[in-house]
Amino acid sequence: MTESNPSGFQVTFLGGDRQVTGSCTHIEADGVSLVVDCGLFQEREFLERNWGPFAFDPGRLDYVLLTHAHLDHCGLLPKLVREGFRGRILTTEATRDLLPIVLEDSAHLQEEDAAYKKKRHAREGRRGPHPVVPLYTVKDARGVEPFVEAVSYGRRRPLSGRLGVAFHDAGHILGSAMIELSLRGAEGEKRLLFSGDLGQWDKPIVNDPAVFDRLDYLVLESTYGAEDHEDPDSLADLLQEHIDRTVGAGGNVLIPTFALERAQEVLYTLGLLFAEQRLPRVPVFLDSPMAIEVTRVFENHVAFMDRQAQDLFRSGHHPFRFPSLRPVRTTEESKALNRLGEPFVVLAGSGMCTGGRIKHHLQHNIGRPESLVLFVGYQARGTLGRQILDGRSPVRIHGEQYPLRARTAQIRGFSAHAGRRDIVRWLRFIRNEPLVFLKHGEEDKASALEAVIREEFGWRVFLPSYLEEVALNGRTAPGPS
Repeated sequence: MTESNPSGFQVTFLGGDRQVTGSCTHIEADGVSLVVDCGLFQEREFLERNWGPFAFDPGRLDYVLLTHAHLDHCGLLPKLVREGFRGRILTTEATRDLLPIVLEDSAHLQEEDAAYKKKRHAREGRRGPHPVVPLYTVKDARGVEPFVEAVSYGRRRPLSGRLGVAFHDAGHILGSAMIELSLRGAEGEKRLLFSGDLGQWDKPIVNDPAVFDRLDYLVLESTYGAEDHEDPDSLADLLQEHIDRTVGAGGNVLIPTFALERAQEVLYTLGLLFAEQRLPRVPVFLDSPMAIEVTRVFENHVAFMDRQAQDLFRSGHHPFRFPSLRPVRTTEESKALNRLGEPFVVLAGSGMCTGGRIKHHLQHNIGRPESLVLFVGYQARGTLGRQILDGRSPVRIHGEQYPLRARTAQIRGFSAHAGRRDIVRWLRFIRNEPLVFLKHGEEDKASALEAVIREEFGWRVFLPSYLEEVALNGRTAPGPS
């Protein structure tokens, strides 16, 4: 535990530091102990961190401030509660409703993976140093809900006499938030903002990110570093081109898809293409019970969407449905897809191919040159998705090696993360010179964005390391812990 810092924020970086997943930052201020996010590590080289003890005492933690419902930001909440957390989990209304779906789905996968590994190890006669158990169970996931409290965008919620928090729309996914901590002191109010995952401008479904004119400290995501996405107006053309080519060759299009936001955005674009008769008559399968449930939550929170999506709902045109779309709920229905004998498009999780039904479809298609694995989201280092995208062959799926013969492609513009242009545009609204910390990005990406910010704005930028502690108390640079 860090020493007290009565005049400012004591900050410890605990995940998403010079890498992408596992977002978590511990903060002490005005006698309050809290974390911003409590995410699951998904890169292979960092998976052991999920199993280790927390760097703070869960029983003494007052708050979790949750930016959004993606697993790399919320996926360790069941473990946190199981190990003694009894404070409040503050988040937006939409995230509150999405959270049980995301966590229970993750718990199911944890249980299924543990059962599969246990059976495989027994078959192979393998005995490891530790018993094969799930990281957490469905019961653990359901134990999170009683501690969740919804807050509205833009309203300051007191955490103590001098410390407060406000949630602002991040424009990333439905209900996503930037978290602004404000601390009142003798020298006035200090503002520390966590961008969470910052969204792109002018994206369908979600609003543009909120902007700020003054910040003292900024913890900013850097997933894509200094890279830019494709022009948003070209996404439909790119998707059409990939589907046309693959279906024409008699292959299947596999789209590893995050069930939350990415699935809905791809469906939105596919619906427009089919409505304009720009695609061949090909079935599209949404092979994700979680994505089906998430879409229902979207329908219950139309007020969180941008004006264009709201207008579509009001006009009676459902933006996530079209005649050739077929939801797939059961495992048996999912397995049957690869016996169809005709081309199809399938959206299935997980988005980085680390688990879920997409791995089953990969087993049947990754060796087929006529098929396509089309990535529409970021692939973190060490994940199966990253190995496939990088063209590494063979790849290991469910304990067996498969040659990579299928085509691969990536449309980065579907990403819910801001690119360089988006981040620079957002930063230009800030009139003073905040101290900036870059998180949620591999080191080369974060370093590239650091160079952009220094060149464009001349601000001080730091790349914190895992377990690094800093004292933010109004001085011109981070103070020693």
